[in-house]
Amino acid sequence: MALVRLSGSMSETETPADVTVVLPDGSALPVPKGSTVEDVAHEIGPGLGRDTVAGKIDGELVEKHATVHDGARIEIVTDQSDEYLQVLRHSAAHVFAQALQRLHPAATLTIGPYTDEGFYYDVTDVDLDEDDLRAIEAEMDAIIEADYEIERVVRSREEALEIYADNEFKREILDDEASDEEVTFYRQDGWQDLCRGPHVASTGEIGAAKLLEVSAAYWRGDEENETLTRVYGTAFASEADLAEHLEMREAAAERDHRKIGQEMNLFSIPTVTGPGLPLYHPPGKTVLRELSDFAAALNHEHGYDEVETPHLFRTELWKRSGHYENYQDDMFVLDVNDEEYGLKPMNCPGHATIFDQQSWSYRDLPQRYFENGKVYRKEQRGELSGLSRVWSFTIDDGHLFVRPDQIRAEIESVIEMIFEVVETLDLEVDVALATRPEKSVGSDEIWESAEEQLREVLESGGYDYDVEPGDGAFYGPKIDFGFEDALGRVWDGPTVQLDFNMPERFDLTYTGEDNEEHQPVMIHRALYGSYERFFMVLIEHFDGNFPLWLAPEQVRILPVSDETLGYAHRVKNALDDAGFRAEVEDRDWTVGRKIRQGHDDRLPYMVIVGDDEADAGTVSVRDRFENQRGDVGLDAFVDHLVAERDEKRVEPDFVAE
Repeated sequence: MALVRLSGSMSETETPADVTVVLPDGSALPVPKGSTVEDVAHEIGPGLGRDTVAGKIDGELVEKHATVHDGARIEIVTDQSDEYLQVLRHSAAHVFAQALQRLHPAATLTIGPYTDEGFYYDVTDVDLDEDDLRAIEAEMDAIIEADYEIERVVRSREEALEIYADNEFKREILDDEASDEEVTFYRQDGWQDLCRGPHVASTGEIGAAKLLEVSAAYWRGDEENETLTRVYGTAFASEADLAEHLEMREAAAERDHRKIGQEMNLFSIPTVTGPGLPLYHPPGKTVLRELSDFAAALNHEHGYDEVETPHLFRTELWKRSGHYENYQDDMFVLDVNDEEYGLKPMNCPGHATIFDQQSWSYRDLPQRYFENGKVYRKEQRGELSGLSRVWSFTIDDGHLFVRPDQIRAEIESVIEMIFEVVETLDLEVDVALATRPEKSVGSDEIWESAEEQLREVLESGGYDYDVEPGDGAFYGPKIDFGFEDALGRVWDGPTVQLDFNMPERFDLTYTGEDNEEHQPVMIHRALYGSYERFFMVLIEHFDGNFPLWLAPEQVRILPVSDETLGYAHRVKNALDDAGFRAEVEDRDWTVGRKIRQGHDDRLPYMVIVGDDEADAGTVSVRDRFENQRGDVGLDAFVDHLVAERDEKRVEPDFVAE
């Protein structure tokens, strides 16, 4: 409620505002201590209060009954909010669980969160196949049609433990995550599930739901724990939205990098070599080499020096950098002659150590290092997927050591490099400024200055960006660039991060103009992110139809007959001399079959040569769009290819000229 002051003094009926919350526009709103998200919404306006479905406190999605704290950043979630779909899908997970237990009463429930694409629920004591999913889905439809009220119920922790006397998973959740004396359940039609929410008001708000697949998962993601059955599903507010999503899923499946990678012989992850450890075949390595050369050219152009660090370090280094404390469970640690070593999860401590090997003056800064550094992180096996999440990956890493007054110029330079990559490859990125989290190192002044410089760089450059409050690293704010795939999922990509922590941990210094020692600021940046995930993005973005400069095979020469095979090889020699990857298709096939195979192999260009071309010293050029142009001088074609490659054009455009 609003405070009303009479004649400069507080009335006897006034309630003092004990806490102040921050609204999305940055304004402060005083509310009584103990207020919930819903109370805050009513304080803003009664209509908003009535429409409140959930809220966000400091960026975390919470139920509308969650209590706010002093200084909390508050957002109200209604059915018009982007987050509403997450709330709806969380409720759909409960509808699945209820339907499952109607049909399979012995099934044991564990957890069922929403995801970017829908939801999943992990269960045990039940065997499910595709036919079971269809039956459960039909039961879900009945629950949705019944439009049961979804009621929030508060119970004592002891009562909850009694309810789950035979469910070791729920009891573990209560032991680990529910230290309060009271916990919440959500109930619909007499069925209930332990849950902190949020949820929609009734099952009927779920316009449409679909179960997608069933797989195995480990409890808590730990392969040492029990194997569970995971059922994936999705839900939308309408049947039309669901149908659109399913069509998108079907199209995305055709562009799946794992499928295309196998078709084009780009990479493999065989069981015999271990999980999450990709092998790059010659065509795949060709693409990676071109990407590496492109990044190296950009780095040299912008004044970076190349360095190299080993795969393995004494864990003393990781303890000094702080990674041992934070990443120990995700590191591959081994004993070497009774001394502990670890495969590196990051390249930055090695680069900081290189900087620390000599003395620096303020005139020497900035120092810029880059390395295509292989790193290793022991992700849970259930989370490994193609090239999107692996154990071994390469970061096109860069680290800069700068004076505080150089931050803005260096950040501008990094963003310029990132957008050269993005625009060259015709990609789109989502840009976000991630600001100071609650747990952080460094003074208020340096954080405020750093965030303001990042903000000014983005605004002066005209970049559209979102602000992610509190999502910065503990060591500094950052700008993240995400790639959106065919399903609308956003994958981490390039990044630029300010770091005040590692220079302090490594006691890095330079001599300032005042002849005193000063601590540099460290900037972490990657133009691609990791090569693995970036390769995945490119495969799916181009559907395997890489631009000429990236294509593993750029031109294939198709002789019409054995009599023109010699001329075909002379054409190949001319292309080889110009630095192109060209092959002669010499199998005893018809020209039509050779052309079809060339299209299936996603070639930018095919060159057809027969008796007429051999006599005239010309070629007939066919591009991947099935456009064809005859009587082309070989030199003219090579000259065009050189320009198309060197300018890194996205599509083959010779025939279109």
